[in-house]
Amino acid sequence: MTDSCGEGRDLAPGKVHLKEPERDIFAIPWGMPRALDIRIDRSAATTLAEQIRLGVLAAIGSGVLAPGARLPSWQALAAQLGVARGTVKSAYERLADEQVIVSSRPGGTRVADHPATGRPVPPDDADAPPELYRHLLAGPATFQMGVPASDRFPASLMGRLRAHAARAEVAARAVYPDPRGELAFRREVAAHLALARGIDCRPSQVFITAGFAGALETTFRVLRAEGRKAWMENPGFFQSRRALELAQLVPVPVPVDDDGLDVVRGIELAPDAALALVTPGQQAPLGATLSLARRIELIAWAARTGAWIVEDDYLGELQLRRRAAPALASVDRNGRVIHIGSFSKTISPALRLGFVVAPEGLVDRFNEAVMCLGSAPGPAVQQATARFMHEGHYMRHLRRMKRVYSARGEALQAALERKGYRAQIGGLAVLLRLPDQIPDIEVAREARAWGLAPEPLSPWFQPGGVRQSGLLLGIATTDEAALPSACDRLHELIGKFS
Repeated sequence: MTDSCGEGRDLAPGKVHLKEPERDIFAIPWGMPRALDIRIDRSAATTLAEQIRLGVLAAIGSGVLAPGARLPSWQALAAQLGVARGTVKSAYERLADEQVIVSSRPGGTRVADHPATGRPVPPDDADAPPELYRHLLAGPATFQMGVPASDRFPASLMGRLRAHAARAEVAARAVYPDPRGELAFRREVAAHLALARGIDCRPSQVFITAGFAGALETTFRVLRAEGRKAWMENPGFFQSRRALELAQLVPVPVPVDDDGLDVVRGIELAPDAALALVTPGQQAPLGATLSLARRIELIAWAARTGAWIVEDDYLGELQLRRRAAPALASVDRNGRVIHIGSFSKTISPALRLGFVVAPEGLVDRFNEAVMCLGSAPGPAVQQATARFMHEGHYMRHLRRMKRVYSARGEALQAALERKGYRAQIGGLAVLLRLPDQIPDIEVAREARAWGLAPEPLSPWFQPGGVRQSGLLLGIATTDEAALPSACDRLHELIGKFS
C-alpha cells in the first residue's frame, strides 16, 4: 500500500507508528514518543475524532505518552491516519478542554504535567457491541446487508412528510398515543398487505412495533411458551435463534433445501414444538421460497398440534427473480400464523417501524401485551409513513427499487463468477460459497478496514453442528461503478486465507 505522500507502508490499515526521523514525512521533535499506536476503525459506531481521543488517552494511561511528552501536530497526525485535519483538531480540542493536553505556539502540543484523566481509560472498543451484532451499527459500507439503497430513496419527499407530521404532533394536545399504533397507519398497513401479500386482515389485527425485534419480543410474550421447543431454520437468522433462547425457548434446528423448511424432518425432530419460526417468502439466507406443498404441511401440523407459526416476512414483496409468493398467512384458514414484517429493508431501519398481524384468536392477548408493555415508535413517524403509503409513493418506490436491485444483483453475481466463485442471488444478497477451510468470519472482519461489509455465512448455522463457509454480500449497498474495485479487493482478501 502507498500513502498519499508516496511512502510505502507495511502496516495494517488504521494502525500508525511514528517512524525514525530520516524515514518519516515529518521530523520527531525531542520529547515525542517513538511509537504512538492509534487504531482507526471506520466501521465502528464511535466517531473518528472520539477514536483518536481515546487512542491518546490510552497512550497516556499506558505510559507511552509521559507528562510533558510532545504530540504530533494535528495536521501531521491527520496525514498519518488518513483522516481529515479537522477530525484530529476536534479530538485535540476535546483533550485540551479536559486538561489532558496543553497547546502553546512555541512548545507545540504536549501532555499536561499532571493530566486530568479522571478515571482509567477504557479500551477503544469498550462501547462497541458484541462482535456478532456489530454489523447492526456499522456502515454505511459496500456489501452491507440489512439496509436499503439510500441513493434512490425519495428523501426530500419523506423529509417534507416527516416535518409536517412532527409539526402536527407538537401542535396537538398532549395525550397518550395508542400503544397498538396510530389507526391511520394500521389502516394503511392492512390495505397494503391485502394488495401486496394477499393477507385479509382488519386494522384491529395490526400492531405497530419497534422494528422486527420489537415484533418478535411482543409475540413471544403473548405466546408464553417458555421451556418448550421451537423449530428454527438451519441455516437461519442467528439473531432470531438467540431471541428464542432469550425467551426461554429451546431452538430445534430444522434443515432447509430448495423447497424451504423441511417440514417432515421438523416433525421427526420435534413433533411437540410450541412454534415454528420461518422465512417462507425468501428463506434467510439461502433465498428459497417455501413450496406450496410444504406450506400446506406446515399449517396442517400447527392446526393438529396447536402449535403457532411465526412468519418472518423480512423482505415482503422484494422478490427479484420472479413475482413474490403470497404470504404464508394468506393461505392460513386455521388462525395459526402470526405474520411479522417491517419497513427496515424497504424504507429505512432508522424508522424502527415493524408490525405484527395477529390471528383473530390472539387479538385480545396482543392488545393486553401492548397496552402494558408496548413500545411503538412515536406518532409522527407513523403518520408520515401512513401518508407516504396513502399517496401511492410507497408502491412506486418498491417497483423502482426492485428494478434497481435486480440490476445490481446480476452485476455482482456476474463479477464474482468471472473470478471463479460460486455465487447465487438469495433475497437482497448474493451468497458467495467458499471452501470450508477458509475462515469466513476472519475474511469479513478484515474486509471492514477497506470499507467492505460482507457478512459471514457460518454463524447462520446451528452452533455445534456442521457449518458451511461463505460470504453474504448485500445487493442494495453495491454501487455498480465501484463494483470492480470492490470485488478485486474482496478477492485479494480471500486469497490471503487460501
